[in-house]
Amino acid sequence: MLRPRRRGIASVNAEVRDGIVPAAGSLAKTQDLGPAQSGANYRLVALIVASALFMEFVDATVLATALPTMARDFGVLPQEMSVALTSYLLALAIFIPASGTLADRFGSRTVFRTAILLFVLGSIACGQSRSLEMMVAARFLQGIGGAMMIPVGRLVLLRSVAKRDMVNAMSWLLVPALIGPILGPPLGGFIVTYLDWRWIFYINLPMGALGFWLVGRYIANIREDDPNRFDTLGFVLSGISLGCLLFGFEMASRPGEAEMAAILIGVGVVSGAGYVVHARNRAGAILDLELLRDPTFRLSIIAGSITRITQGAQPFLLPLMMQVALGYSAAQSGTITVATAIGSLTMKSMAQRILRRFGFRRALIWNGVIATGSYAVCGLFGPAWPTWLMFLVLVLSGFFMSFQFTAYNTIAYDGIDKRHMSSATAFYSTFQQLMLSLGICVAAMALHFAMLANGSSTPAMSDFSVAFWVVTAISLSATIWNLRFARDAGAEISGHVASPEDDVEERRTAA
Repeated sequence: MLRPRRRGIASVNAEVRDGIVPAAGSLAKTQDLGPAQSGANYRLVALIVASALFMEFVDATVLATALPTMARDFGVLPQEMSVALTSYLLALAIFIPASGTLADRFGSRTVFRTAILLFVLGSIACGQSRSLEMMVAARFLQGIGGAMMIPVGRLVLLRSVAKRDMVNAMSWLLVPALIGPILGPPLGGFIVTYLDWRWIFYINLPMGALGFWLVGRYIANIREDDPNRFDTLGFVLSGISLGCLLFGFEMASRPGEAEMAAILIGVGVVSGAGYVVHARNRAGAILDLELLRDPTFRLSIIAGSITRITQGAQPFLLPLMMQVALGYSAAQSGTITVATAIGSLTMKSMAQRILRRFGFRRALIWNGVIATGSYAVCGLFGPAWPTWLMFLVLVLSGFFMSFQFTAYNTIAYDGIDKRHMSSATAFYSTFQQLMLSLGICVAAMALHFAMLANGSSTPAMSDFSVAFWVVTAISLSATIWNLRFARDAGAEISGHVASPEDDVEERRTAA
């Protein structure tokens, strides 16, 4: 007997507006984005989640610095160590879509603590590895924990915070994603130079233990009363599709791997198409395509995904450009690139005021252009640029890009009801990870083709300029989608009241 399909997002939103479904209430009963009142400790909840994510984002980038040393200890070639990175990505691709369903069934606190525990156990196993095979298995275990930490951490925050406090809470949550990839390389260089590479993984233990205790102490274990059955076929199809796409994009940036990359991307596309057919005929699919009926969620997914091309490319291009093209040491490069982290931290206290003044739509349109343009300026860096000026440009870049993702990550859930919140966070996190990985691949391919055009084997400053401008040109196209947000999108979250200027702009856009 066929199970009835769930109501679409649009119909649920209509019921909220018509008073059929209560729009606010207690944390356990509300059908809205969050509780009517934030708990007294909502900032602490945001910091706990952010700390767990910081551990993951640092670990994801710090490893790259230690790969040559690890290869020597394992007795393998350095390039063979790439499988330690890809095994982690494979775990992310497979298990991120399942995180929402698991949180609904077992409770967000239980799943979040389990994710931290798996990540810490994987870190211990990585530090104890004596061969490449052991490292690959340990990294996969780490990836399972990491796959659940990102979406479930966001879900914990969404279920703990009222709409009016959401921007401030999301500002805290975004900081690890921006700071982690910047602090990772210099931290890894320090550990490899002055300690043993195994400490790269052992530094996760104290933070993980503290996070495990804090989550149990301060975060409620919220679950659905009637969770959907686990979508096994959807889990398999989405895992194959996302895994093949991630590896295909990654291999496309390597010389001589075009054929294998094309095969993997082809398998990923076919599996993805199979998943779409499956999801249309199944209630409670592991990646719920019905979420895309909500226009605000859909636009945030599309525009945010395009903009993440730049966010994914920046931590890859900047350190490489400064060390290879400008001749800076790893320590000098790390000192300069930390400027973007300073900019993102500065933004945290200002996001709510900016959104209250301008609203989500206007802020996303104009800030998106400025943020993208500030990273395009990095393509103009050269030996004649003083260090302080490059530092200033990167501070501004970090500020504007951090604001952009705070806005996207917040407004995405404006029209999502409580029943669909877990599937929405899994859906959003899946595309976030995919596009960040794609950003690295696009940057690597642009750099490779620029070198081919110049006939050089070592990237010059002009090659990095081309790569920066390619990824920022792609991100700039997100403006087309930002223009499609409703004038009052996220008004309850931002507290923005439409002005006559907004009406004029709305009519101009419609025309």
